[in-house]
Amino acid sequence: MEEKNVTWQNYFIIGGITDLPQLQAPIFFLVLFIYVIVLSANSTILLLICRDQQLHTPMYYFLSHLSIIDMCYSTVTMHKTLDVYVSKNKQISFSACLTQMYFYVTFLCCEFLILTAMSYDRYVAICFPLRYVMIMNKKLCALMTILSWIVAFLEVLPSVFIIYHIYCFKSNYINLFFCDLMSIMKLFCHGVSLMEHLIYAESAFVGFLPFSFIITSYSYIIQAIFKISSSRGRWKAFYTCSSHITVVALLIVPTLCLYVRPTSAFALDSDKIFLLFYTSLTPLVNPLIYSLKNKEVKMAFWRLVEKKKKILV
Repeated sequence: MEEKNVTWQNYFIIGGITDLPQLQAPIFFLVLFIYVIVLSANSTILLLICRDQQLHTPMYYFLSHLSIIDMCYSTVTMHKTLDVYVSKNKQISFSACLTQMYFYVTFLCCEFLILTAMSYDRYVAICFPLRYVMIMNKKLCALMTILSWIVAFLEVLPSVFIIYHIYCFKSNYINLFFCDLMSIMKLFCHGVSLMEHLIYAESAFVGFLPFSFIITSYSYIIQAIFKISSSRGRWKAFYTCSSHITVVALLIVPTLCLYVRPTSAFALDSDKIFLLFYTSLTPLVNPLIYSLKNKEVKMAFWRLVEKKKKILV
């Protein structure tokens, strides 16, 4: 580890998950296994949504985008961990590190915004069921997803611009397994306060604002559910929202707790374990929850299996 102030860093050194030699192989195969499962599960969800006409609804349209985001997200965070083990090279260029950080934060922000769009979809479905098809038309769904992607890609640019113009780092050693924003900020000689204020502003825009919108949507949804006379109707209405509520609780809340805090409170050694579980298991949340809890996805899967059997016969 190099511990000197420099005018420019051509490269960083990725610390990895652990320095213990006996744990390198088990961790590599664990990460590889999780990565393969993430790609397989999300690809299956994406295939089902594309192939099955009964899943051509706004909710599954948004879910297909979440699957794409999760596959990209896991690739961005896991590929360097796998590469370090295979190549034995822990170096990553300054530009590659910024690129990894940029896409990591971009996909994270995009997931927040897509989940917000899904909350609006659930709000319209529960509160205005008779007007649902008219309101949640293809044009609106496409507009919401396009805006989510555009905003996510643009929102991260100011942070990248500032980091690119930081010319003094305390060290070039990143005590993490990928280039995370907070881990890079820990190396700044100056400019930490400016970056923290920028992160708070960006978090308010793509974090707390969407989260507040989701909370508001569900407050109206809960009111509408309690107005349903039959208990069966209330349960059915709640069940249609349960998957989305679970995903929001597992994705947005931990992320806000992790990043919306001073850089000094970011303890890399303890937070590294949390980030490992978060970045590796988060992309599995959507396919697991929506496949295990959703009868429509299960039925679409078995319909696809039956079609394949008929083709083989």
